[in-house]
Amino acid sequence: MGLLTIVEERSTPPSVYNWRVYVLAIVASCGSCMIGYTSAFIGTTINLASFQSEFGLDELAKADVNLINENIVSLFVAGAFFGALFTYCMSYFIGRKQCLAIGAAIFSLGAGLQCGANSGNGLGILYAGRVLSGLGTGVASNIIPIYISELSPPAIRGRLVGLYELGWQIGGLVGFWINYGVEQHIPSSHKQWIIPFAVQLIPSGLLLLGSLWIRESPRWLFLQDRRSQAIENLCWIRQLEPTHVYITEEIAGIDKVYEMQKATVGTGFWQPFQALGARPHLQWRLFLGCMLFFWQNGSGINAINYFSPTIFLSIGVESNTVNLMTGIFGVVKAVMTFVWLLFLVDQLGRRKLLLLGAVTGSICMWVIGTYVCVVQPTEHPQDHLSGSGIAAIVFFYLWTAVYTPTWNGTPWVINSEFFDPNFRSLASGATTASNWLFNFLVSRFTEQMFEAMGYGVYFFFASLSLLAFFFAFFLIPETSHVPLEKIDRLFEIKPVWRAHGTLMAQLRVEEEEFREEVKGEVTHKEVGNKSDSDTPE
Repeated sequence: MGLLTIVEERSTPPSVYNWRVYVLAIVASCGSCMIGYTSAFIGTTINLASFQSEFGLDELAKADVNLINENIVSLFVAGAFFGALFTYCMSYFIGRKQCLAIGAAIFSLGAGLQCGANSGNGLGILYAGRVLSGLGTGVASNIIPIYISELSPPAIRGRLVGLYELGWQIGGLVGFWINYGVEQHIPSSHKQWIIPFAVQLIPSGLLLLGSLWIRESPRWLFLQDRRSQAIENLCWIRQLEPTHVYITEEIAGIDKVYEMQKATVGTGFWQPFQALGARPHLQWRLFLGCMLFFWQNGSGINAINYFSPTIFLSIGVESNTVNLMTGIFGVVKAVMTFVWLLFLVDQLGRRKLLLLGAVTGSICMWVIGTYVCVVQPTEHPQDHLSGSGIAAIVFFYLWTAVYTPTWNGTPWVINSEFFDPNFRSLASGATTASNWLFNFLVSRFTEQMFEAMGYGVYFFFASLSLLAFFFAFFLIPETSHVPLEKIDRLFEIKPVWRAHGTLMAQLRVEEEEFREEVKGEVTHKEVGNKSDSDTPE
């Protein structure tokens, strides 16, 4: 399959794949850009000599500095955890569009507070700003995949939700390189470290402005019984008339599922909680969604994102080249995200990517850990990397190239597709919060793990990656090209590794029957009209 190839499971008018659906996804993905940037820049910024001198960290013991660094990172993650949980309440009452605006506003407020930190007022205002930015991040990270998945045509849903991951990586790329830039071109000063903090306001400002233009999710409007606005928005996004058979078919599918949900789960605020308690199959699916993020964090990616200097120093990279190596890490992630988005996520599918990434990622981590164990580069430093050290770096970037198009963005895509419409907001809040919970554990204890375990940290991540393969193989079905309203049926088919093919065959038969039925109704109506016109007055 080639660049931008679209694999359709049903006949779709070309106008459905129009500029509006892409621009809506791009605007929403400005939120992931702000998340990616703030996650990437912080690890190297707080290690700048100018930052450490400003707040007196250069006079503290290493253990105390590690604790402060972990607090700066983990407070942001803790805020994101609670922001993700709170988003269910907001999205239920005010919709997806307003949630995006609120998330951007809270994040911007937090970023502004961080820019006000200096040696005079200490780290307190920085901590407060990190918490607020985390709250905004939690809201955005929860609602963006939902919003994009709800407006996406099935054939390009993975690609559009993938823009969320692409925005994350573009932000991360800037975040990883900005410290290299300020370190090389700006003298050590307050200005040097404040610039990376100030740049956070750019993507959050773009999201805030964009939220004034984007349309509300048609599926959320249908759920709120705002039918006329829902149809208007759906037709605007698809660039089709309300009478077009594609619109008729899509609305019929949405109506069928929502009527079933009203009859079984209900549409109130508390009904999804009650449904979760009464339906073990929903609990199981929610468990799978949360565990995807457990295995994602178990790969070690966020340890590298937040504490890249620690990672590179443990492999033997000299301190004066750490920021350069971190920048290259960001480039590899961004490039492979483009590959994933354009060639893999909709063409190869979600499940195969998870399986491939788990095995190859585990192998790379075993190799890196073995090198650190045998050579012990931190205890036997050299003025240049040896051949084995270069090989370890190669495997590190190979791990990055494999991990990025597999476990980095794919769990977000899957979780945006896993749940029926009435349960989707609650489930997204829970799964996104679980991501930030696991993220918090990584950010809070990475430095301490390296102090206590050394090379064992790499073996730890390698073992978890290997276990992730078995988790994905036996428990995660393929979701690509499955309409959101048909996801429940996917989980009813066993075994898991054959569920997708079986369901898609059933849906093709049902689509033909539906179109024949619509065609028959139109023909019957035309015959009736002709008979009426032939009747003599």
